[in-house]
Amino acid sequence: MKTHYSFRLIILFFGILICGSVVHAQDAPPAKPIQFESSDTLLVVWSSGDPELAEKVCFMYAYNAKKWAWFKEVIFVVWGPSQKLLAENEKLQEGIEKMKEIGMIVEACVACARMYGVDEDLREMDIDVKGMGTVLTKYLKAGYPNITF
Repeated sequence: MKTHYSFRLIILFFGILICGSVVHAQDAPPAKPIQFESSDTLLVVWSSGDPELAEKVCFMYAYNAKKWAWFKEVIFVVWGPSQKLLAENEKLQEGIEKMKEIGMIVEACVACARMYGVDEDLREMDIDVKGMGTVLTKYLKAGYPNITF
């Protein structure tokens, strides 16, 4: 019986200790928010095969982000179904040309381009077609703000 009573006292003691800590923790000032180093490089990954999304959202935002210096540098990655769409759509090809004219970096995934049979088409548009898995990982680990369409 005595050990059972002693065990209850120990539990009660630790309960009071823990509750007291919680009360004090609530009275403490909030922790300082985490400050992230701001990156002035925007990463845009365009993978959708939807021409309306490309023209009216993706291209418009990416182009203006560079043109109006919302970001110092804009990296535009053409990936997957968007590659096939780009190879077939002259209006989007003109959009890519305008992006390059204002200094945007345009890259494409070589593995996807080969699957769609458009790697040479993209190279003819002077797009840097290369293995993008490790490159994209590097961009993400560098903390570049990114948006995917």
